[in-house]
Amino acid sequence: MRFTSLDQWLDWQSSLHSRTIDLGLERVRQAWTSLGAPLLAPTVITIAGTNGKGSTVAILEAILLAAGYRVGAFTSPHLLRYNERIRLHGQPVSDQAICDSFARIDAARGDTSLTYFEFGALAAFDIFQQANLDVALLEVGLGGRLDAVNLIDADVAVVTTIALDHVDWLGSTREAIAAEKFGVGRPGKPLVFGDSHPPSNVEALAIERGVTLYRIGRDFAFRHADDSWVWSNAQLARTALPYPRLRGAFQLANASCALQALALLAERLPVTQNDARAGLLDAAVPGRFQVFTGKPIRVLDVAHNPESAQSLAGNLARFEPMLPKIAVLGMLKDKDMLGVISPLLGCIDRWYVGGIAAERGATGEAVRGALVAAGVPADQIDCSESIGEAYERACEAAEAAVVVVFGSFYTVAHALKQIQGDN
Repeated sequence: MRFTSLDQWLDWQSSLHSRTIDLGLERVRQAWTSLGAPLLAPTVITIAGTNGKGSTVAILEAILLAAGYRVGAFTSPHLLRYNERIRLHGQPVSDQAICDSFARIDAARGDTSLTYFEFGALAAFDIFQQANLDVALLEVGLGGRLDAVNLIDADVAVVTTIALDHVDWLGSTREAIAAEKFGVGRPGKPLVFGDSHPPSNVEALAIERGVTLYRIGRDFAFRHADDSWVWSNAQLARTALPYPRLRGAFQLANASCALQALALLAERLPVTQNDARAGLLDAAVPGRFQVFTGKPIRVLDVAHNPESAQSLAGNLARFEPMLPKIAVLGMLKDKDMLGVISPLLGCIDRWYVGGIAAERGATGEAVRGALVAAGVPADQIDCSESIGEAYERACEAAEAAVVVVFGSFYTVAHALKQIQGDN
């Protein structure tokens, strides 16, 4: 084995390949073929989309676990520990399991160079194929068509939403991005689409890909019913469903996609009404409108593109309306800062910004400049060198307020580490 610890493996992988992101399946397919390309599980569900992927995976995972199935889930990125990316039966796998898998991949790849993400995806595949699973849930990392996850054929594909993000890699229009994300579909297989305002080309893409398209609002739907909600399609209705543990109105669309995917697999993976109810109440994803009570109240949300920022703004408008909101914002420099800031201008009373110490991280001054450009008065902005310092300063100033931490997974991870340290 090349290394003995997970940190050593990850440090090495970070610099192994010439580019951090290198979309394409040829290299990862060569490595997987060398490993024998075994079957991951009898059923594979692949989840793509701009926003909502992680929540949809979590809901699928929780319902399937409640039904007693053996489930593997691969997601990215992680917040605190790399192991969060690869779960068996709801629990992160061990360092040793990942290291052993990395060693097998390293031996099999020969001279093929792999990115950090590709190593992780292959490790998930390798671990899953040894685990005697009933179902594997695979979250796409970036796009779909050329993402390493798309190496595996999905029995059902889910595309949650289409919005402008990662435009340097996926294209500058929703139609171009849809073409990349619909690449996870397979001819003759169903594709569940959860965006109620679809790009103009989705029907043409479905025909081109040969998939059977199921669209929210047309082929399946949800509606509110007093203190519960109802999901239905042409064949089935699930009534008196509890609102998901995951906060936010948009989670009903994610839950509806999950329920439609499971309905399409009902013959091989039947789930009961009680399974659905239990899964909705159990599913949780750190960093998705995650609330920590106390003084101050803290809300952590990984919103980092305009669509997710709009959802965050909607949630904040209904959350503790009598308390002022103080933002802690740190972003990556390749993100649409103005697009993220603009929806929240009417929600935030003061802004604390800081730099992210990562290759793609923006400086605090760059974020401050974006806020000024968006029309935020300079005296409402407190700028720090690091996001950790910005978070500490915000909490010190906000005993009778809500501190809202958002803008990046890095930003939320800093706050989560601080909170866990406080506890």
